[in-house]
This record gives sequence, structure tokens and C-alpha cells, in this order.
Amino acid sequence: MQALQGSLVALVTPLTKSGGVDYQSLKRLIDWHIEQGTDGIVSVGTTGESATLNVNEHIDVIEFTVNHVNKRVPVVAGTGANSTQEAIDLSEESRLKGADYVLLVTPYYNKPNQKGLIAHYEKIANSVEINQILYNVPSRTACDLLPESVKVLSHHNNIVGIKEAVDNMDRIKALTHISKNNDNFLVFSGDDPTFMNSLNHGAHGVISVAANVIPKSISEICAFMRKNNKDEARLLNEINNNLYNLLFVESNPIPVKWMLYKMGLIENSIRLPLVELDETFHEKILSELERLKLL
Repeated sequence: MQALQGSLVALVTPLTKSGGVDYQSLKRLIDWHIEQGTDGIVSVGTTGESATLNVNEHIDVIEFTVNHVNKRVPVVAGTGANSTQEAIDLSEESRLKGADYVLLVTPYYNKPNQKGLIAHYEKIANSVEINQILYNVPSRTACDLLPESVKVLSHHNNIVGIKEAVDNMDRIKALTHISKNNDNFLVFSGDDPTFMNSLNHGAHGVISVAANVIPKSISEICAFMRKNNKDEARLLNEINNNLYNLLFVESNPIPVKWMLYKMGLIENSIRLPLVELDETFHEKILSELERLKLL
């Protein structure tokens, strides 16, 4: 099993103009990311439009990604669902297709309590023999996995980490404290604007939307922090601050897919109910992409 650290890209799923998966563009994106120093690929997470790919597409994209990556970097498959059994099925299929890890978002819409969350994750962990990463993003799920529950779950052999998307350093400190007492448990930031602060507090890396657009920069920030070159990391991170904010002017992945389209990397296509980026944001984003020499 390949080690997991540094910059993991929450990879978009490129679509053709007719709405199907664009595997040629996906192949090019994977190669580009590996060339640019991305440390791992997250396939079909939130940014990969997991909510609107059907089950067959979901598994096919993961399988294609695993096969094309061909062990060059770890592949993390997004397999979370608000149905525990569906999450088990997706995780088992991803294991069979060769994914290195799975990423399991908290059950959205159902709004389980902490006892329910623990039972949900323990059931998946007991059912599928693959390394599993918890994913907490309450702004999208209406459900918050608290550090006390994470501590309980961290003792399961198959649960090896968490992606935490809450913008709160006290939360990150609580999670990294868990990892300090359990060398097998990893903490990843899921919030681009604050990820460097998370690294400074002991997080092992970031699962990044911004890495879709600036993979080399995000990878270098992570590398600088691992080497304790904090000044270099801070200076590079400050260059990206405006981009981080622009990536979330509308629901992810609307802005990032539009940026990649303007960069000539994918078609301008996204699945309903999401629609193309509103024109009011075009000028600001184009100006920032030009400033960063991405066009």
C-alpha cells in the first residue's frame, strides 16, 4: 500500500458536451497531475460529481482512473453514500477494481446523530477490507462528525484517516491530537483557504479542489511544510489566496470546471442540477487565471 500524504487532488470528472464521461480528457488530466507532482488522486468525490454520476459510471470512472494511474500514485475512490449498504457496495466494488483507499462522506440528508454515524462507519469498516478515510463536510451534508466520534472510529484497523472540511483550527487540533496517539490515523484538510494552517497544526496533507488548477503549487506547499520550510510555503500560499476564494463563489465544482475549460483542459460541461458558472464571475476569474499565468 502506497503512503498517503501531501497534495491529493479532488479530481473533476470531465464530461463531453453531450454529458457523457470524457475519458480522453480524464486520461490527460491524470498524466498532467502526476507530472506536476500531485501526490494522490481522489476519484469521484464531491468535485468529481459523485452525486450525479450513476452507479455504473461511478465504478467505471474509478476503474479507469486506477488502471491509468497504474500505481504511479495512490488512488482514493469516493464511495460515500447516505445509504450504508450503498456505501458498502461502492467500497467493495472499488476494492475489487484496485483502489488503494476509499473516501466516505458523512451520510447526507438523513441527519444521523453521533451514535448513528459511528454505527454507519463501523458497519462499512467491518464489511469491506480496504483502508477507509472519513469525510466530514457539514456545509454540504447537514451532518457533523465530531472529534469524539472520530476518536472512537480511529481504533478500527480499516479506518485510517479523515478529511476535515470544517474551517476551524480547534477542530483540526483535536483531530491531529488523535493522530499523534495513533500513528496509523491521518488527518487531511478539506478546506483550501485554510489548508496550510492545518498542515502547520499537524495535518498530513490536503484533499484539494485548487489542485485541479494549480497542482504544482499545492504540491510544493505541502513539500515545503514537510521540510519545515514554512516561510517558503507561506509565500507561495499567499499567491493563491484569491484563487482559493474564487473556487467557491458558486457551488463546487462549478467554478473549477469553468476554470479548467478556460485553461483548455476539459469541455465546458457539468451535470444538472448544477449549471455553468454565472457570467457575473467570469471577468474576475479570467483576470486571476491570467495573473497566475494559467491561460
